[in-house]
Amino acid sequence: ATKGLAAEYGAHQIRVNSVCPLLSGTGLFESFAGQADTPENRSKFTDNVPLRRLCEAADVADACLFLASDESKFITGINLEVDGGRAI
Repeated sequence: ATKGLAAEYGAHQIRVNSVCPLLSGTGLFESFAGQADTPENRSKFTDNVPLRRLCEAADVADACLFLASDESKFITGINLEVDGGRAI
């Protein structure tokens, strides 16, 4: 949907991007990971994340601020993974 909307609205100088965050320490660990939120389970989860930690709210906010800024004025149609490298 992101690429399609970006193509459709690009002629109007409207950029469309999405942010795809990794699980964060916001209390949703159990529903996302399907296991209890314990230090052991968090450690098992982050073992599969190259940066070895969960996402923080500030990580997502920073990505959104970047995409909303002039620094990204020529970026459209992307899904920005904010996942510490887990998707690679």
